[in-house]
Amino acid sequence: MSPDAGPALEPLPAGLAGRVPYPTRRLAAVVGGAAVVVAAAGSLLGALAVDGVLLVLALVDWALAPAPASVGLRRDMNQVIALHVKGEIVWTVTNRSGRRQVVSFADQLAPSLRAGVRRAKVRVPAHGQAEVRTAYRPARRGRFTVEELQVRVEGPLGLAARQRTVRLRHVLRVYPPFRSRADAELRIERARVLEVGLRTAQGRGSGTEFDQLREYTVDDEFKKIDWAATARAGKAIVRTYRAERNQTVITLLDNGRVMAGRVADVPRVEHAMDAVMMLTHVSTRLGDRAGLVAFDAQVQRVVPPGHGRDQLGRVTEAMFELEPALAESDYRSAFAETLARFRRRAMLVVLTDLVEQAVEESLLPALPLIARNHLVVVGAVQDPDVVRWARSAPEDASGAFRKAAAVQALEQRRRAVARLRGLGATVVDAPPGDLAPRLADAYLKVKATGRL
Repeated sequence: MSPDAGPALEPLPAGLAGRVPYPTRRLAAVVGGAAVVVAAAGSLLGALAVDGVLLVLALVDWALAPAPASVGLRRDMNQVIALHVKGEIVWTVTNRSGRRQVVSFADQLAPSLRAGVRRAKVRVPAHGQAEVRTAYRPARRGRFTVEELQVRVEGPLGLAARQRTVRLRHVLRVYPPFRSRADAELRIERARVLEVGLRTAQGRGSGTEFDQLREYTVDDEFKKIDWAATARAGKAIVRTYRAERNQTVITLLDNGRVMAGRVADVPRVEHAMDAVMMLTHVSTRLGDRAGLVAFDAQVQRVVPPGHGRDQLGRVTEAMFELEPALAESDYRSAFAETLARFRRRAMLVVLTDLVEQAVEESLLPALPLIARNHLVVVGAVQDPDVVRWARSAPEDASGAFRKAAAVQALEQRRRAVARLRGLGATVVDAPPGDLAPRLADAYLKVKATGRL
């Protein structure tokens, strides 16, 4: 196998497959060598004779080249992969003829898949197979459709080749990465430390739904003693509680202009998607229902609340093709549609950015719509560069201006947070990597204290 060998394979017009001779690199090398020899001899007739012979040889070689239809080609690759996760593509070339073949192929892979090899040249024995493998690591989310390969089969002299287009349709879905999965599993395990009660991430709190009566132990609180049951049994009996089940957590993912900015070299919406997946995973594993509303100038995706094992997959499937719209988000329309679809009291987690102007002009006026009957949490990711600039000692004039701008931006962010809290919302403003875990902790605290 020779990766990226041979000239680039361009698609042929329909109906010309195998009918047009393609020169090979070997022919180019032979022509170049012959040109040097003829130039040294200084004979025009000799040059014409050599060119004629080479042309005839190339045409004969092309005529003797096997038909591309005698070559079978199969592509094996993932159907679903997470962003920045390494995958593998395997091409299997099958020679159906009775003689050895030299086959080149080029696949129609998007550059953002970052495949190590997109074209290769292999020598396949008679009635045999050859494999070409390459790794790829997607650099962009979304749906990628790969439909065609160009296949070229060389003649016995290696001077000319036949080519055809092979249609092998494959759809690859690149999902957002679930970076906080380990943190999610840790919180689920902590919440299940005791079957009779829910613990928060710090191990405090208890459920609010009655579970059972049992005998008092030294670790129990006096206020949990059931005096009527104690009188009947003649010994101390306590009431135990468990966390309520079938509560509802709905994440409202802002996919508008403010979420296109990059934090830690990742768009803000990517951090928010990680938080959506963590909240969905934790809440559904603990028996609650999770849903999603993604919106910009209009509602783009809705996933009804559910608690099945496949709910995380449904939410991820709804998000993976979303790209931030360069328009202002319409919070009022998104909140109104959420209220129309989901009337039961729920924990609504709004994932956005805390740009003061956007908060004051769009989010704050719409927030009372959902704050009256629902528990509202607003989550946003901080930019660590801005925090660092605000705390650094400037070394020159440009550094001083940058520090002043950073301090002003943080002050505006603090004002936006204060305004949101003034309307009754819980605000989680966290650096990259901490947003999803802190939102999960907020959910666990709400669940443990029975605020829903």
